[in-house]
Amino acid sequence: MASSTEAEVSNWSVSSVWRSLNKPVFVPAVIIIAVALIFATWFGRAQGAEAFEDLNTAIVDTIGWWYVLICTLFIAFGIWAAFSKAGSIRLGRDDEKPEFSLMSWFTMLFSAGMGIGLVFWGVAEPLWHFTAPPEISGDAGVDADGNIISATQDHLLDTAMGATVFHWGLHAWAIYVVVGLGLAYMTFRRGRPLTVRWLLEPIFGHKLIESWVGHVIDVIAIVGTIFGVVTSLGLGVQQIAAGLGFMGWAESSNMLLTILVICITAIAVWSVVSGVDKGLKWLSNINMSLAALLALFVLIFGPTLLLLQAFVTNIGEYVWMFPQLMFETSASYAGGGTDGGWSADWTIYYWGWWMSWSPFVGMFIARISRGRTVRQFITGVLLAPTLIGILWFSIFGNAGLYYQIRDGIMVGEDGSIGQESSLFTLLEQLPLSAITAVVAILVVTFFFVTSSDSGSLVVDILSHGGRTETPRLTRVFWALVEGASAIILLTAAGEAADAALRVLQISSIAAAAPMSIVIVLAMLGMIRMFIYDGQNQPRYIRLRPHATKTALVDAAREAAGTEEGPAVERNLRTLASRQARVASRFLGGTSTTLAGLRGSEARSDQEQEPVGGTEDMVFAVHDVPPEATAVDPATGTLSLDIEATPDNPLTEEAFDTPEYAESAAGWQHESEQLYEEVVGTGEMPVVENPSDDEQQK
Repeated sequence: MASSTEAEVSNWSVSSVWRSLNKPVFVPAVIIIAVALIFATWFGRAQGAEAFEDLNTAIVDTIGWWYVLICTLFIAFGIWAAFSKAGSIRLGRDDEKPEFSLMSWFTMLFSAGMGIGLVFWGVAEPLWHFTAPPEISGDAGVDADGNIISATQDHLLDTAMGATVFHWGLHAWAIYVVVGLGLAYMTFRRGRPLTVRWLLEPIFGHKLIESWVGHVIDVIAIVGTIFGVVTSLGLGVQQIAAGLGFMGWAESSNMLLTILVICITAIAVWSVVSGVDKGLKWLSNINMSLAALLALFVLIFGPTLLLLQAFVTNIGEYVWMFPQLMFETSASYAGGGTDGGWSADWTIYYWGWWMSWSPFVGMFIARISRGRTVRQFITGVLLAPTLIGILWFSIFGNAGLYYQIRDGIMVGEDGSIGQESSLFTLLEQLPLSAITAVVAILVVTFFFVTSSDSGSLVVDILSHGGRTETPRLTRVFWALVEGASAIILLTAAGEAADAALRVLQISSIAAAAPMSIVIVLAMLGMIRMFIYDGQNQPRYIRLRPHATKTALVDAAREAAGTEEGPAVERNLRTLASRQARVASRFLGGTSTTLAGLRGSEARSDQEQEPVGGTEDMVFAVHDVPPEATAVDPATGTLSLDIEATPDNPLTEEAFDTPEYAESAAGWQHESEQLYEEVVGTGEMPVVENPSDDEQQK
């Protein structure tokens, strides 16, 4: 084992770090990111900010339908996996307990569900859908004369919240379910390295995954993660700049955004160098506390009763909007008063953002979910963050709508909405606005730092072939890449903030295109594995050698008729004795606990204690397809044709990695090796006329 000094040197030695990298993944990923940033800069300077609108429209028209379709299919996959036989599969060894308690797990899922996006859009998005609703909610119907009845204010308010929570609900987390569940299953159950490529081993096979095909998959994951993280970072610095402007400390500009990115990236680098325990964990705990306090403050000092009622209402609105929007690909704005399409600006953008972000969030969720069953994983990941998101938007979104309806102060006279400044406008309506604005700036800043730090870690793991312990030098490198990418994309379209937001949207949508194919193939691979595991996973059943004790007593009393006492006891002993003989004949002379497999004549006179302190027998039952069975013409018994049983989509190769040694597959491999060493052919030796001492053993 390397000393602490040697480990520190390897963290910063360029030659040592270069040798540790998976260069067929690292080098192409860096080149693709660099080329994409150069293109964005050239395109913005040569074509102007308006050209990004045309580029966004072209991308959305080409692949928008695909995003909408597959994200809804991901929800269907999650529901199927949770309620199928695969739901009982444990993400780890069969006897493994969850690594974290249920409350701690939910808390960490909450931290994964929270982010710069929720803080940025918490107030702004409901206002947008209220003032520029989709066409499905813009009109409420027609009267008896055929005249269109415009939607009421209450109707627009409800549908605005329904559309908002739709974008932050099950669809987003179903994407993370596919990636996170796949990573947890393949790593903790099957012992594969913690990289995206191994999600597709059931599709491509072991050899291709270790070849250029696997390299391409990991490159796609790195590029998608970088631009997904950069989108969040870009939103974050815009909101920080808006907060500084609200406090009167600075005016928003590209120069200010650049300085903010540099400063916060420097903090992220410090967090990387400090290590997870000292840096990231410390910042995460502070940030979660500040975010919770900010939400609680708005709930208490805002229209409290209205916000509590809104939480329940918004759940209903989400249920109502879900079937209307889940396959909607081309919804326009009501009245056509806004350029572009509503689906393109919101739904398709969000689905692309979530998919490009999925390796990052998916790997985090996988790492905290070891020991949970597939059913627990899917239920928790789908429902807990969705409810948290609804609660967050119910507090901030409905509070913003309340002050807009009452005072008309949240939307400009020209109908403009300051996405990055809406939160601070809301806080201005509440007490202690100067203090809460600073708290909001700190929340966004810490989200920026933790996102950059965690994103750097995930990308670094991918670039090192799944190694969970990576050099700090490359983690610092990826943090700097994220910061530089954010600066370039924010300034690519000039000084216009709206254009900068559009560039961020385009980057996430475009980066998600190849990632979406990877996620779909991962889903198909999981389906294949879960079907295989469902066919080969043993079902454990209990066999009683007799009816229940209550049933035996009832039968004894019925046989005794009107007699009680000794007659019932005598009948009961007789029934139990007869059942024991019947069970013995049925099981071929074995004891009722399967303890005498050599026959009753080989048993000692002294009855052995029941296994586990119970008279029930437990069997492992495997489902066998009918075509894998055959009748032996000599004995009339059934036999099993192994070649006709389902094929394992994965190879049985052992990996020399900690992940494999700690996984269910690694544990099974080690156990089988030990069994073969001790038992050999698998046949237990027969001892003729065993002595009492041997029987006791």
